[in-house]
Amino acid sequence: MHTPTTEAQACAVVKSVVENAVPLTLRGGGTRAGLGRPPQVASTLSSAGLTGITLYEPAEMVIAARAGTPLETVQETLAERGQMLPFEPMDHRPLFGSDGTPTIGAVAACNVSGPRRINAGAARDSLIGVRLVNGRGEMVKSGGRVMKNVTGLDLVKLVCGSYGTLGFLTEVTFRVLPKPAETATLQWRGLSDAQGVALLSKALGSPFEPMAAAHLPAGLGGEEALTLLRLENFPDSLRYRSGELALLLGEYGVPDNLEGEPMAALWRHIRDAAFFAGTQEAVWRLSVKPTDSPRAASAIAQMLPGARWFYDWGGGLVWLAAPAGSDAGSAAIRAALKPLGGHATLVRAPDAIRAAVAVFQPLSEPLIRVTVGIKKSFDPAGIFEPGRMYAGI
Repeated sequence: MHTPTTEAQACAVVKSVVENAVPLTLRGGGTRAGLGRPPQVASTLSSAGLTGITLYEPAEMVIAARAGTPLETVQETLAERGQMLPFEPMDHRPLFGSDGTPTIGAVAACNVSGPRRINAGAARDSLIGVRLVNGRGEMVKSGGRVMKNVTGLDLVKLVCGSYGTLGFLTEVTFRVLPKPAETATLQWRGLSDAQGVALLSKALGSPFEPMAAAHLPAGLGGEEALTLLRLENFPDSLRYRSGELALLLGEYGVPDNLEGEPMAALWRHIRDAAFFAGTQEAVWRLSVKPTDSPRAASAIAQMLPGARWFYDWGGGLVWLAAPAGSDAGSAAIRAALKPLGGHATLVRAPDAIRAAVAVFQPLSEPLIRVTVGIKKSFDPAGIFEPGRMYAGI
């Protein structure tokens, strides 16, 4: 394993492996090794030696850190000044049963986002600067300390979510936001999937600004189905908006108010898909138009008996656990989504299955050509994570 402690060392490692044609897998804290296709590599390049916050300006609401810096360190530093990362990054350890420490670089590399994404945007929307080593062993810098970076190709957005296939991140810069003064959740019980998603859609179309919206079918969050809207802000704002939402959504019954640690624990379970922790099921993320998501889940249930699911992002994200058969339900899931225009990503399954099926939604031929061209421009020798996202790429 290569563990550089400086960018210069990282560049030297990459140049060396290019000369010797040795493919690399990239590693942060090791908590998300199960994402994507299994690595097809002979060596590992780790960011563990690249740690430390390099810039923090609370008044400007911006923070930069080396890629191997633990996510917890960044979050604790921000919390001391009443700030946070806006996108509520998921912790994959419960789902994968992994240990290690999530790193800020991996958050950017995988575009890791949680329930607040529906209002505050994804990690990609808060990432404003990166430094990385490309496949030639060259240091590349894109973006900076402000949002207004308008010249040239937006490499920041391109790299975020590329799973390390385009380069080795050494430093990332994020925009941050103030932490909310208070948080509360409105909770409805016993609604069907269709009713729950309809409620979430109506609430998200209102001016009362829910920051997170989820529906848990019966048996996940409890014996009854739970439909959840999370509100954040100052106490007076919370009281007003909670009351107005309860009136607006009166046709669905009177909601409970959930606060404190029970509320926080429930949203952590939603954020981390922890309802599926410790099982042998294959786990998928389905992206589909919210109003179509109950229909998609119902169609999949008919083809995959025993499947379980829940809805986040107002129904636009469906987390689904299915029996881990020979293809992890890939054919049934993609057949159900095709007429709805949705797409599916296999998040957890045994290596043999992840190597055999399309982990990410298959791309059209024009998009494959663009993807191959981008990969070659960053990594001509194909040393970074070959085959991680698509076979042969």
